[in-house]
Amino acid sequence: MFTGLIEEVCSVRSVQRSTGSMALTIDLGRLAGECRPGDSIAVNGVCLTITKLQGNLASFDVSPETTGRTSLGRLKPSSPVNIELSMKASDRFGGHFVQGHVDGTAIIQAIDRNGEFTDIKFSAGADLLDGMVLKGSVAVDGISLTISKLDQNGFSVAVIPQTLKRTTLGTAKIGDCINVENDIIIKAIKKRLDEILPKDRSLTADKLRQMGF
Repeated sequence: MFTGLIEEVCSVRSVQRSTGSMALTIDLGRLAGECRPGDSIAVNGVCLTITKLQGNLASFDVSPETTGRTSLGRLKPSSPVNIELSMKASDRFGGHFVQGHVDGTAIIQAIDRNGEFTDIKFSAGADLLDGMVLKGSVAVDGISLTISKLDQNGFSVAVIPQTLKRTTLGTAKIGDCINVENDIIIKAIKKRLDEILPKDRSLTADKLRQMGF
């Protein structure tokens, strides 16, 4: 479990690809001292397991499912990545529930700078957008953000200076592919509503009242 509060931007040291899978080595810097093999770490929002740790260098095995569903397959040596260690039971919960289970990817469509603040718009498919709500939480490359705008073609987030400074969003470019994880609470509610709502007629206020809403 993660919170979406990035602890460090680290650098990819090596990438080895083989039939859709990938072996990834990342220099964790100061965070390496808190890690050991078997630990879960969020890399650009993707939960990965440390398979080997040599000094500051952590190795990860990335499955074909992960390379196909996320942007990790685009990484190369020297690529910067957002890193968050898994949450301890005693930690302060400062972001939102982030599992590290990416739902899909989106593309940066526009970057509008307003002084020190930045609005970023992403284009995304209906499968992702259907699991979002305006002012709800979303993890973008592992960063806990709030959806400021939402339409049928994409969503936007307003990024504060601190986030720009401490994450890869500070150097993001139009056309970049990013990982998206929708809020697990919204996903759970949507799944339940899909199961109980009628498929053959419109939802009404009376029907909602009958179901206890």
